[in-house]
Amino acid sequence: MYSFSSSLFSNRFLQRSTLSPPPPPHILKVSSVRIEEKPQNPQSPPPSPPVYKPNGTSAPQVPQVSSSKPSSSSSSSSSSASANKIKRFSQPSLPSTFCNVFDDIINKFIDPPIRPSVDPKYVLADNFAPVNELPPTECPVIKGELPPCLDGAYIRNGPNPQYLPRGPHHLFDGDGMLHSLRISKGRATFCSRYVKTYKFNLENQAGSPIFPNFFSGFYNLPGAATRGIVTAARVVTGQFNPTGGVGLANTSLVFFGKRLFALGESDLPYTVRLTEEGDIETVGRCDFDGKLFMGMTAHPKVDPDTGEIFAFRYGPVPPFLTLFRFDAEGSKKPDVPIFSMVQPTLLHDFAITKRYAIVPDIQVVMKPIDMIVGSGSPVGSDPQKVPRIGVIPRNATTESEIRWFNVPGFNIMHTINAWDDEDAIVLVAPNILSIEHALEQMELVHCTVEMVRIEIKSGKVTRRTISSRNLDFGVINPSYVGKKNRYAYMGLGDPMPKISGVVKLDYGNNGVKEAVRNYGDGCFGGEPFFVAKDPDNEEAEEDDGYVVSYVHDEKRGESRFVVMDAQSPTLDIVASVKLPRRVPYGFHGLFVSERDLTKQLPHH
Repeated sequence: MYSFSSSLFSNRFLQRSTLSPPPPPHILKVSSVRIEEKPQNPQSPPPSPPVYKPNGTSAPQVPQVSSSKPSSSSSSSSSSASANKIKRFSQPSLPSTFCNVFDDIINKFIDPPIRPSVDPKYVLADNFAPVNELPPTECPVIKGELPPCLDGAYIRNGPNPQYLPRGPHHLFDGDGMLHSLRISKGRATFCSRYVKTYKFNLENQAGSPIFPNFFSGFYNLPGAATRGIVTAARVVTGQFNPTGGVGLANTSLVFFGKRLFALGESDLPYTVRLTEEGDIETVGRCDFDGKLFMGMTAHPKVDPDTGEIFAFRYGPVPPFLTLFRFDAEGSKKPDVPIFSMVQPTLLHDFAITKRYAIVPDIQVVMKPIDMIVGSGSPVGSDPQKVPRIGVIPRNATTESEIRWFNVPGFNIMHTINAWDDEDAIVLVAPNILSIEHALEQMELVHCTVEMVRIEIKSGKVTRRTISSRNLDFGVINPSYVGKKNRYAYMGLGDPMPKISGVVKLDYGNNGVKEAVRNYGDGCFGGEPFFVAKDPDNEEAEEDDGYVVSYVHDEKRGESRFVVMDAQSPTLDIVASVKLPRRVPYGFHGLFVSERDLTKQLPHH
């Protein structure tokens, strides 16, 4: 999920994991996993894939993924299914065999998964367990009718490990899988596809994990040193090429420049396409004509009025933070390195106003000394650090105009919105009160939503709590990004990372009101998303629309897509779609209208 977590699997498991129907919800069980036999068609690993050029002549060939289940719509999408057929191989080379053996030794004796936060029996329990791909499959609408404004596709990204790990595995380490519900004239078609990253393709053809997991694999010096040696050996012996990308594309999505991107901040964006039949195809990594390298945030901001896109990347070496932007056509502008961020910090999200970009400098930092002395992960909290907020003109070409404001105790992983208010800026965001648990014990994390006002000239900072509930994964009406707004739709942690319902916050007129929709006993969802009834109507009320999400019933082992009336005092569910199989819990989603889907650029 994060830039410091440049993914991936160092543990050897030479068989592909698939899932039986969801198990009863008793924790610590992964008995739902069955192992398929490996194909016997050896072939050498592929070289680094070509990078997709938005205005180039060709796109890389997408590996093929076979349809695991028939569907009523699959016959009409045979070409799409053919474009998603996976070829898998199992005969490892001699160097690969040696590396796999050493991986087993490391995972069993040197650095086994003894902590619950990286033990696959905990991390991948119940509906966190991975699923197979699913070709486009029609779904019944079991309640109400799907509103016309939902014509398009709701897509949610999340981790779904290709191989069941035997060694340490963090929730953020799974390969990216997109779960899409294509809606047209009241009918729904569901599809699940992996993002065919370089890592995914290489490991799929090798028949085993090749890349190391950062969060779970480098927690102490013995584990880090030995896994580092194995990784170096794999590179030297040609098992993978680091220039091909090491990311997972498992965090979020964004649509701009007539392209849909799957994002994970440890790598370049991956361009994906939704077909008319509802299938998902990976086009390839996109470097924007060689102007983007190393990575990009999974939370870029799209200005709804200008179409500009604002983004950043961060890393463990100076400059620890770099800002950049794209014009409305998707052309990248020059980098703006921020050298006044003096310590490598986990910077997952930021905000924009019409005039400024706002970046947090929080207490989650890179701590290699802790790893060396064997006392912790290379990423952890620094209680001595005072959190700051950086404010810089969003079209700045240098960091000369950035100003930093101390905001003690304000640690944010996500933002909700920000806007200009005369000579001040206002930021609304969930504040993590227990930042020391943000990566290791997420069930202990509690986030309260705060409104922070910063007077630019005087430097005065004022704060007020909007809600003391445990809320995160907040969204707004996308038409209000960077502008003063009134409503936010938040995921209710019970505990995090499970979401037991949606809370609508009304923080207008100096007061706070709440509307709450609980999903029910044993039912959990994810990040909500707001879809306006008429996004082109400038006179429409801000909350005139619907809130959508995937929801899973752990008792019945069923998942559904729910549509809630955003203006209802209790967020009434007005429509529900039964999905053909369970959808694992994930990260961030996006709704793309039919109008935007028809604008997608072709592969060539």
